[in-house]
This record gives sequence, C-alpha cells and structure tokens, in this order.
Amino acid sequence: MSKWTTANLPDQTGRTIVVTGANSGLGAATARALSAAGARVILACRDTGKAERVAASMPGATEVRELDLANLNSVRAFADSIERVDVLINNAGVMALPLRRTADGFEMQFGTNHLGHFALTNLLLDRITDRVVTVSSGAHRIGRIDLDDPSWERRRYDRWLAYGQSKLANLMFAYELQRRLAGEGSAVVSVAAHPGYAATELMSHTESIQDAIMWLGNRTLAQSAEQGALPTLFAATADIAPGAFYGPDGLLGLRGYPARCGSTAASKDRTVAAELWELSEKLCGLI
Repeated sequence: MSKWTTANLPDQTGRTIVVTGANSGLGAATARALSAAGARVILACRDTGKAERVAASMPGATEVRELDLANLNSVRAFADSIERVDVLINNAGVMALPLRRTADGFEMQFGTNHLGHFALTNLLLDRITDRVVTVSSGAHRIGRIDLDDPSWERRRYDRWLAYGQSKLANLMFAYELQRRLAGEGSAVVSVAAHPGYAATELMSHTESIQDAIMWLGNRTLAQSAEQGALPTLFAATADIAPGAFYGPDGLLGLRGYPARCGSTAASKDRTVAAELWELSEKLCGLI
C-alpha cells in the first residue's frame, strides 16, 4: 500500500460511482480520477452550474444531478432518481461556519455533514452493490456527540467543536454501518477516509479572520486536493478492510499516501454509535 497513487487505480469501466460535493476541491479531484479510470461518475452537487463546468473537464462519462444535503427533501428526490450505484462516496461537507441551520432546522454542519449523508446512504442502500465511503477528518478528535443537543439549540455554539462533532458522527456512522451490514450478511461494505490537510475551498467560509489564516496555511503547509483525495480513492477502489479508516501516512496524518489509520476511543463507542443511529433515523424521518 506504500506510495499508492492514481496510477494504481484499478480499471473502473462499467461501474457507476456517486460523489457528493464533486463540484470543487476533494470531490472534484476524486470524481476526475474515477472518470479517468473509466467509471461513470454522478456528480451530486448543490451548485449544478459549477458542477457542469467541472464535469465538462473530465475525460470520461459524467452526469450532474442536484443534491442539497442541507435539505432532506432534496436528498429524497436525489435518491429517488438513482437506479443503481456501485460506490457511494459521501464527500461533501462544510467547515467552521457561523451558526446556521439547514432547511429542516438542524445546525448546518451536523445537518449537512452527517444527517444529509446518513439519509442519503440509507435511502440508497438497497441499490448500492459494492461499498460506501464516508469522508471524515482528523478533526473527529476534538468531537463529542451530544445526543441531547446535537444541533446546538441549548449550548453556546462553537464552530470548531460543531465541526468536530459532525466529523466524529461521520466516522461513527461508517463504523456502525459496517457492523449492521455484516450483521445482515450483506456483501456491501462501509469504509471511512480522511484527506489530511488539503488545500480546498472548504477552508474559506468561516466569515472571520480565520479565512486569512487558513488561506496562508493552504499555500504553505497543505497538500493539494489531488493528493488529499488519494485516501478516498483508495477506500473506494482498492482491496480494503471493511469498516477500516484510511488517511495519509505522514506526520500526524496531515500529508502523504493512503494508509490505514487509527481513531479515537470515542469513535469506537458502540453504545453511542447505536444511539446516534437511532436519533439520526428519527431526525431524518426514516422510521
């Protein structure tokens, strides 16, 4: 697995892969590499105009479909439009936003990063043939799942702790999904990935001085979006361990090439994961 790059991508001809948030950054880099490897890539994006321009630059078969993860009606409509998919890549996300709420009233980061993907995955699961890849982050380490107030309605809002909660929820969801799939004897697998520190537009929406700080970090410390996409591409196409977590192999997992990585004890708490699953089902109207 050492030094795995896009040159190692298996032929994806005949496979259909959905990539959420594929109109920029990691999602665009992921979709472009999969398209070049022969996959039919569905770019699932809120900004379809931008996605169309990105898709036009890709070498293979692509299709753009509207998906707003911050609106559960949009998630349902998108899921209804999909007949079959080999791989679902839950990539889209928002980071460190001021307090905002989704169309359904959830805190934007928890609602978009976790609940939107939770609903999408469950609505598509009977049409997924191979695997689900959920993109988390090293920021899961600062996360804590507050089952009583996941949308920050009673707590004082902290943008970074809210982001950490959403990324911890992504990782716990990936682990719990694998446990449930295995328990049902399903051939579909769930796996998680994180990009390390990659230069993307994700880091420019804090609407604060932090935007300037992260702009500087993107240009001096971060690896490219193409490099950051490698763990996701590996998780989506390689011979992986079901329920594993992949990220860069460099110092602190910030840079490098795909390797299996560890996660916090909190991410492996099966009791909280099961409770988060049940809460997410209720919030998404899936039960």
